[in-house]
Amino acid sequence: MSDVDRLVEIIAARVQERLASQGPAAATAKLALLPRDRGECNDDAAPGEDCAGCGACVVRRPWSVRAMEGAGAMRVGALPGVGAVPGDMAKLIDHTLLKPEATRDEIVKLCEEARKHRFASVCVNTTWVPLCKSLLSGSGVMVCTVVGFPLGAMAPGAKAYEARNAVRQGAQEIDMVINIGALKSADYETVFEDICKVVKSSAPAGVKVILETSALDTEQKIIACTLSKLAGAAFVKTSTGFGKGGATVEDVALMRRVVGGDIGVKASGGVRTAEDVLKMAQAGANRVGASASVAIVTGGGDGKAKGY
Repeated sequence: MSDVDRLVEIIAARVQERLASQGPAAATAKLALLPRDRGECNDDAAPGEDCAGCGACVVRRPWSVRAMEGAGAMRVGALPGVGAVPGDMAKLIDHTLLKPEATRDEIVKLCEEARKHRFASVCVNTTWVPLCKSLLSGSGVMVCTVVGFPLGAMAPGAKAYEARNAVRQGAQEIDMVINIGALKSADYETVFEDICKVVKSSAPAGVKVILETSALDTEQKIIACTLSKLAGAAFVKTSTGFGKGGATVEDVALMRRVVGGDIGVKASGGVRTAEDVLKMAQAGANRVGASASVAIVTGGGDGKAKGY
C-alpha cells in the first residue's frame, strides 16, 4: 500500500468516526441519504432516453460503459471553442457556459452546439435552465446547472432551495460548490450537512460536489471526497473554473482513489485541448467540464483559450 493510499484510509476512517460522534439523529439522517440507490433502472423512461439514473446503462448510455471500460471514465466537461479528439469523446463532455455576462444568444448557440455534437450536457447558471430545457427537448442532451456558485459560502438551506427550484425547472444534474471555509476550518459537520441537504433537495437529479482543489491541501481533498461520498453525491468535481487553478491529473487520480468506483469524478477548469481530455480520462475522470468543447471535438482552436 502506498503512502497516499494509507493516508486516504486513515482520513476516511477519521471523518466517519467524527460524523458518527454526532449522535443517533445524525447517524439516522446519514443513513437516510447515503444509500441513494442509483442501480435501479427507471422503468418509466423511454428506451432511448438519456436517464439520470445509474449513469452506466448499456441500453440508454452505451458510451458511458465504453468510456469506463476503455479509459476508466464516464464523462468530461469542456467549454465552447479547443484540438481534435475521437467523435465518441463528445459524449464525455459537459458543454459549459457559466460566465455571468453570458447572453441569451450565447446560450442558444451553446444548446445548438450541444445538440449537433451530442455532448453529455450543457452546464449553465440557473437562470438559463428553462430555456435550455426547451431548446434541448428530445435531444438526449441533459441540462446541468450550478448552485452556490462560484463561492460555496452560502447557507445550506439556500443551496438546497436553489437546487430544488432548478430541478423543478428542468435541471437533470446539479453541480454544487462545497463550503470551502467550513472544510478548511475542520467543521466537517457543516460540510456534510451542506452536501446532504442539496443531495436530498435535488433528487432525482444527481449532484456533483465541486471541491475547488486549488484552494485545498491533500488531506482536505481526501476529506472533501469522503464527505461527498458519504452524503450520497453522484460525482466529485475539481474546480469552478473561477478559482486560482483548474483540474490537474494528480488531483483527478487522487479523487478517483478516494471515491473508488462508486461515484463519478469530473475534471473541470483549464481543460482546453484534446490531450487534456484524454489525460483526465486516463487519470479516472468520468466527466470533463470545459468551454472549449467544440474546438476539442473538431480540432479547432490553439489550446490557449482562457476560462473554464
